[in-house]
Amino acid sequence: VLLVDLERVHGKFVDGWSYNGLIPGPVIHVNVGDKVRMVLKNELPESTSLHLHGIRVPNAMDGVDPYTQKPIIPGGEFTYEFTALEPSVGMYHSHHDAQVQVPNGLAGALIIGDWKTLAMSAARGRVKDTDGIAEQENMMVLNDSGTIGLSLNGKSFPATTPFALKVGESMVVHYFNEGNMTHPMHLHQPSGLVVAHDGKLLETPFWADTLNVAPGERWTVVYTALDAGVWAWHCHILTHAETPEGMRYMVTALIVS
Repeated sequence: VLLVDLERVHGKFVDGWSYNGLIPGPVIHVNVGDKVRMVLKNELPESTSLHLHGIRVPNAMDGVDPYTQKPIIPGGEFTYEFTALEPSVGMYHSHHDAQVQVPNGLAGALIIGDWKTLAMSAARGRVKDTDGIAEQENMMVLNDSGTIGLSLNGKSFPATTPFALKVGESMVVHYFNEGNMTHPMHLHQPSGLVVAHDGKLLETPFWADTLNVAPGERWTVVYTALDAGVWAWHCHILTHAETPEGMRYMVTALIVS
C-alpha cells in the first residue's frame, strides 16, 4: 500500500491511497480451491490492515486490529493466507482508520469462481436476445467521500470510463459500495436482471431499473444490450450526477453498437 497522485477528473489530481499503485486496487480473480497468499507491505504514513469483506477466511486472517492482529505499522508487512472455499463476490479493504483509508482508495474487488458462468446460468430463460454467454464481466466500485469523493471506479465524470457492448451481447456487472451512502444505480435502458446479492445467487432473480447499493453491499447484475446508442449510467441521487454545467460525478455510459 502506498500514496499516489490520482487524476480524479481530467487535469485535477488528489492524494490517493492505493494498493499496488491502483485505485481501486487490482481486481483479484481466483478459483474455488485455490490457496491464496496476499502480502501487504505498508508504505503509508500510518498503520493499516487488510480485511477480506465477504470472503470466508480463518479468524486469524480477518484483518481487524486489535482482535485478530496488531496494526501493520509504516514499513511493516503482514501475510494473509486462506483457501478459497466457495464462490464469492468480495471486497478487500483497510480495517484501520478505515473512515480515511477506504474512501481515499484502499479498496478493491476479490472474485472467487467463474461468475460469468454462474450469473448467466441464473439468468437462463430470463434474458432475451442472447446466446446465454456473457461477453464481459465488469466491476463498479462506488465511493462518495474522502479525497476521491463522488466517483465510479476511482474517477468522476467526465473522466469515468464508458462500457461498450454490441446489440445482443451481455455483461455481468458487480456493484461494490465502499462509500458511506446508499447509491441507487440506474442504467438508461435496459433494465438489469439481478442474480446475486453479497456473492450469493438469488433463488429468484429480479429485474431492476434502479438498484439501491448500500455501504458494504455487493450486487451482481446481468445487462443485455438491446438497442444501439449511448446510454447514461449513473447514481439516481441527482446531486451525485448533475450540476448546472451538466452531468458530473457518479456518471458513466454504456455504448451499444
